[in-house]
Amino acid sequence: MKGKRKLLIAIIVILAAGIYYYAALPAVNIHSSDTWFFVIFLLAVLAVVYAVRKKLGKKELTQSKIMKGFGVVILGLGIIYLVGALLSSPIINAKKYQKLMEVEEGEFTEDIEELSFDKIPLLDKDTAEILGDRKMGSMVDMVSQFEVDNIYSQINYQDNPVRVSPLRYANLIKWFTNRSNGIPAYIRINMATQTTELVKLEEGIKYTTSEHFNRNIYRHLRFAHPTYIYGELSFEIDDNGVPYWIAPVKKFNIGLFGGETVGKVVLCNAITGDTKTYKIENVPEWVDRAYSADLLVQLFDYYGTLKHGFFNSVLSQKDCLETTDGYNYLALDDDVWMYTGVTSVNGDQSNVGFVLSNQRTMETKYYKVEGATEASAMSSAEGQVQNLKYTATFPLLLNIADEPTYFIALKDDAGLVKKYAMVNVQKYQIVAIGDSVSQCEDNYLELLLSNGVKEVEEDTREVKTITGKITKIAQAVLEGTSHYYIMVEESEDIFDISVVDFIDVVRCEVGQEITMEYKEDKKANTVMSLEIQKGQTEKAEEE
Repeated sequence: MKGKRKLLIAIIVILAAGIYYYAALPAVNIHSSDTWFFVIFLLAVLAVVYAVRKKLGKKELTQSKIMKGFGVVILGLGIIYLVGALLSSPIINAKKYQKLMEVEEGEFTEDIEELSFDKIPLLDKDTAEILGDRKMGSMVDMVSQFEVDNIYSQINYQDNPVRVSPLRYANLIKWFTNRSNGIPAYIRINMATQTTELVKLEEGIKYTTSEHFNRNIYRHLRFAHPTYIYGELSFEIDDNGVPYWIAPVKKFNIGLFGGETVGKVVLCNAITGDTKTYKIENVPEWVDRAYSADLLVQLFDYYGTLKHGFFNSVLSQKDCLETTDGYNYLALDDDVWMYTGVTSVNGDQSNVGFVLSNQRTMETKYYKVEGATEASAMSSAEGQVQNLKYTATFPLLLNIADEPTYFIALKDDAGLVKKYAMVNVQKYQIVAIGDSVSQCEDNYLELLLSNGVKEVEEDTREVKTITGKITKIAQAVLEGTSHYYIMVEESEDIFDISVVDFIDVVRCEVGQEITMEYKEDKKANTVMSLEIQKGQTEKAEEE
C-alpha cells in the first residue's frame, strides 16, 4: 500500500508540474524569472503533499526536519533570486547599462530625405483596425467564422509602409469547426494609400495566437526551443507574401536578469510551423521587427540617464535625457525605424532632439533639434480645427523643405482621418492644415516663406528646346487645373503643359510637330513655351 501511495503522490506531483508548465510555458533557463518561480512552485507542492501524506499538525509542521528543509531551500532560492536581481540592476551596473546601446549623432537633412507622399504612413494603428474590421465585415463568407486579430504589425513590404494582421477564430466553436483547414487569410493595409486587402491563402494558417493547444504559437515555440526566453512576437510577411511569426530571443548581458537585448531571432512559418533560428546579425533583410519599440525606448533611456551613474539619474539629474511619451514608425532604406522625441529629465516642455532606431539592427541615431514636444504639436494642430473637435494622432517626423516637421493626421469621432497637419518642430506656431497631404504641404511651404523661415529659391534650371512630332498625349486635372502630358519622337521625357498657361495645347494631336522650350524636372519637364506647326505658326508664351 505504501508503494502505491508513493506512486500516486509522484503521479500527482508530475501532473501538477506538467499542467503548470503547459499553461505557463516557462523557459528552462537560469536567466528566466519564470524558471525560478516554477522551481519554487514545485517545491511548495512537494512540501504540501508531504505534509498531507504525513498528516502533520501545526506543532509537527514547525518541528519536522523535512519541512524545515523545504523551507530553507525555498527561502534560499528566494534570497538568491533577490540578490541576483539586485546585482543585475542599474543601481550597481549603471555604466554597463549605459553602454548597451550605441548611439551616433546624425545630420537631419543628410540622413532623412524628403519622402514622396506614397511612402508616408498616413494612418495609425487605431485607424488601421477600423479599416480592417470594415473589410472583414464585407466578406460575407468569412465574417461569421473569423475576426481580425488586433496585432497590426507595421512593416515595409515591397518598399511600401503596410500593416498586417492575421485573422483569428471568432470563438471556441468556430475554432473547433475550422481548425483542420486553419485560418484562410490575413489583412494587409497600405498605410499611405489606405488600400485594404484581405489576402487569401492557398493553405490556411495553422499556428496562431487564437489556437488553444499545441498549435498555439507561444506553445509551439516553447516546445521547439525549451531554453529560449522570447520577447514580444510580431506577425510579418516575406517578400512573397508568406506569413511568418517573428520571435526575438532575449539576451541578458548583465548578471542573471539584467541588460536585456536580443541575441537571436526565430522565424516560424505561420502555415507549416517550420522554425529557423538566426543570430541577430544574420536576420534576413525582409524582417522588419527584431527589436520592439518599447525595448529600444528603454535602451535609449538607459543611455540618456545613466551617463554619470545611477544616483545622478535620481538626484541631481545632470545631463540626463529621456524619451518623450509615445513613438511612431518611419520607413527608411527598406527598414522600419522607431522614432521618438528626446527631452530633458527636468522637463521644460520642449524637446532637445529626437532619436531614430532601426528595429532590425538596433542602429540608433540621435539628432539635436530643439523644438516642441509631440504633445505640444498635437495640441497646436487640434487648436487649428477646434470647432470640428478632431483629435490628433501621434506625430510622424518628416523632412519638408529641409525643415524638421511633425506630420499629423486629424481624426473625427468615428476614428477616420479627415484632415492633415504639418507643424514646424522648431517654430511650432507655424501650423498648416489641409484636406489632402499635397494641399497641406503647399500651405505649409507658404507659411515657411511668409514667416521668413525659407526664402524663395532662385530657379537656376537651364531652358532647353526640343522639336518633334507628338507620339503620346494624355490629360489630367491637378488641384482643379487641367494639364496635358506630351511625349515626342526620339525622347523618353514627359512634358507637362498647363492649359491655363497654354490654351492652344487643346489643339494638339498625335502626329503634329511642335517646338517647346522647357526646364527639366523630376517626374515631368515643365514647358515654358509652346509652338504648334499647323501651316502657320501659333505660339503661346508663359504669362
